[in-house]
Amino acid sequence: MGSLHNRPSLNIRTIADQLYYLIRDRILQGVLEEGEPIRQDTIATELGISKIPLREALARLEQDGLVRSQANRGFMVNTLSAEEADEVFHLRRQLEPTATVAGSREAGPADHATARRAFEALRDCGVSDNADWGECNRAFHMALIRPGAGNLTYTMIERLNVIADRYVRFHLGPQGRPERANCQHEEILEAWLTGEHKMLLKLVRDHIQETHDDLRHELPAVTGRR
Repeated sequence: MGSLHNRPSLNIRTIADQLYYLIRDRILQGVLEEGEPIRQDTIATELGISKIPLREALARLEQDGLVRSQANRGFMVNTLSAEEADEVFHLRRQLEPTATVAGSREAGPADHATARRAFEALRDCGVSDNADWGECNRAFHMALIRPGAGNLTYTMIERLNVIADRYVRFHLGPQGRPERANCQHEEILEAWLTGEHKMLLKLVRDHIQETHDDLRHELPAVTGRR
């Protein structure tokens, strides 16, 4: 009886996890736009699933700040806001620079190879025409953090990077910014590989702060029109 009772929960959890990443990717890639309702009936029919794991996935996405629920209206994609950007990029600036330095201190040859591959993948991604760009950007930053981070630190910073993804894409829209970002990424990687920790700390802080400063100028105009 116990095994029969447990089996449906395991299946539902697996489906919910898959739905979480599927919907998250659609939001981050702009397939589901900010303010757009999440049509649960449509998604359930499209994928041939029940709404139970779908609601679980949406609840997790709400915790991540990517969707929000409204009484009697279901879930919708969260809108970009200056307030959220301030909080997310402030937290990133507090956590990521020291975590990146810790990663550099602990990294070995295999970690160096992983970081180089992550940078090459990011460099080869186009922001506007490559839906994998956000994933490549996160993979690069997290590759620098992974060697020196505990599970909690890693998970917290990764979650912040997921929330920041839409803001970073918005920020990189103007011409020239993707190239500027990748120049900064290359400088960060070089300092990380060579163990120039004082320089690395400054480069990561400046990289995050520069994006945040640009967003402060851009987002009020966007949110003010809503």
